[in-house]
Amino acid sequence: MVPHLVTALNGPINELEQRILESTPVIERWFRLEWMEHTPPFYSAVDVRNAGFKLAPVDTDLFPGGWSHLTPEMLPLAVQAAMAAIEKICPEAKNLLLVPENTRNSFYLSNLAQLQRIFYQAGLNVRLGSLDKHVTEPTPIALPNGDSVTLEPLIRTRHRLELKDFDPCTILLNNDLSAGVPGILEDLHEQFLLPPLHASWSVRRKSRHFAAYEEIAKRFGKLLGMDHWLINPMFSQCGEVDFTTDKGMECVRSEADALLTRIRRKYKEYGINEKPFVVVKADDGTGGMGLMMVRDVKDIDNLTPAARNKLAQGHAGAAVSEVLIQEGVLTHERINDAVAEPVVYMMDRYVVGGFYRVHAERSDTDSLSAPGALYVPLAFEQSAQLPQKGARPGASVPNRFYMYGVIGRLAMLAASYELEATDPEAEVYE
Repeated sequence: MVPHLVTALNGPINELEQRILESTPVIERWFRLEWMEHTPPFYSAVDVRNAGFKLAPVDTDLFPGGWSHLTPEMLPLAVQAAMAAIEKICPEAKNLLLVPENTRNSFYLSNLAQLQRIFYQAGLNVRLGSLDKHVTEPTPIALPNGDSVTLEPLIRTRHRLELKDFDPCTILLNNDLSAGVPGILEDLHEQFLLPPLHASWSVRRKSRHFAAYEEIAKRFGKLLGMDHWLINPMFSQCGEVDFTTDKGMECVRSEADALLTRIRRKYKEYGINEKPFVVVKADDGTGGMGLMMVRDVKDIDNLTPAARNKLAQGHAGAAVSEVLIQEGVLTHERINDAVAEPVVYMMDRYVVGGFYRVHAERSDTDSLSAPGALYVPLAFEQSAQLPQKGARPGASVPNRFYMYGVIGRLAMLAASYELEATDPEAEVYE
């Protein structure tokens, strides 16, 4: 079932939604032409924030680990998208090797079981090869919902990665390699490795992603005759930062102050009576680590030693030395009075489903990617690609989901541009 949303909709978002619904043929043709020129990431997930006056992505994950939150009704879409993705890469594929994170968290392992189910239904044998050196033999793990997964030790030959009696043509990473790229994954010249190593957080930077997204948002805004700020979170970036020694903090202060000024200007232009804020977060990595909300530059000056230490450490224990300063987008979405944000899941160039990240103990300006978050299935009625024509904006659930799907695909396209720009074997995108 689709959860009931209580969303404070007003002014520009209604106009924006109406414009997008009326422009569906133009939008779909635009995406179609883009995908003729660019290759979508193999799979992706986008966190979207709906402020009522603005709808924008705030994070794009190229190694999504929440597939178990998709409803059974979404699986046919995911299976079809998986078929399309594999067919383009390795049409004769029969074996898929899935390389997961090194964790025994049951929620994450349920995600692996769901991925296995999707690719099995797409016609592939799927087995899990673990990077964990403690996995020395096939290790079955029972899950609370009755599923089970089996982790197996990886075998590296000269240019191939295999399991015992299992030789795949394609290797799918479900591990963002925040701690770095292990040698066992390098120089696999005879197999397809997806996503590629330069999609990992050892190379990737959020600032590059949002720079690509900003350019796409500008073009999309021009296409629809609207201000691209309505779908784009402004941002800045600082490098060579050390929160524990104050190194680089002047850059963080000045960039945060300048960004707050730009946001205030936009709020005034649109008559928005909200207090602007920015989010300072690690320019790499995931998991909501190394993150703080800033409403005034004094918030940075008044950081406690404990807060500084928390900001200095990112995902997988990596030290934070580069930060993204991003326009904060509050969320007016609610489920059972708890703050919520939609997360859109995609495979190849298709929206296949998603869910709401819900947190009862967080405010509408906080990050919801934190301990205590719940996940409520988000069902796309008919499909994310089929809004109801002629419906009053905000009146129809599929309309809202179509909007989420458009924003998700814009972020996915930005990821495509971003990966092209960092591909060591490709011409640089300009």
